[in-house]
Amino acid sequence: MTAFDPFTDALDAPLYVVTAAADDERAGCLVGFASQCSIRPARFVVWLSKANRTYRVAARAERLAVHLLRHDQGHLARLFGGMTGDRTDKFARTAWHPGPGGAPVLDEAPAWFVGLVENRVEGGDHVGFLLAPEAAEHPADDGFRLLSLTDGLDITPGHPVS
Repeated sequence: MTAFDPFTDALDAPLYVVTAAADDERAGCLVGFASQCSIRPARFVVWLSKANRTYRVAARAERLAVHLLRHDQGHLARLFGGMTGDRTDKFARTAWHPGPGGAPVLDEAPAWFVGLVENRVEGGDHVGFLLAPEAAEHPADDGFRLLSLTDGLDITPGHPVS
């Protein structure tokens, strides 16, 4: 436990599924560290664990897809957060299609965007991917409840934190 833990324990940010494709390889993972970081120009940053296979694919990708999930989509959170792509083809277990630049887009996601990777930033055990949004999809009914950090507390990470 650190002095910072009480602050972060109070947060209940959305969980995201981030997907990447490079060299005929696809990967995706559940992400809790992500945020819009600029209005003009629009920019968003996602932080991927260096221990994660998705990080290794994203390091070679030109674009990433960032998906929001509804509160009732724990099955997708468990698939992308509780299983490792080192042993499981996650994309064989859910419907998806190639989005802009070939980034895998999950068909069940109620909202998503694809962003061009503009920069990568070291951040300890994670690397930040600065994204310039290129395409976005959002439902006409925007009243859905997001899946949040609290909702994912029971998911054992596919790559446990060391």
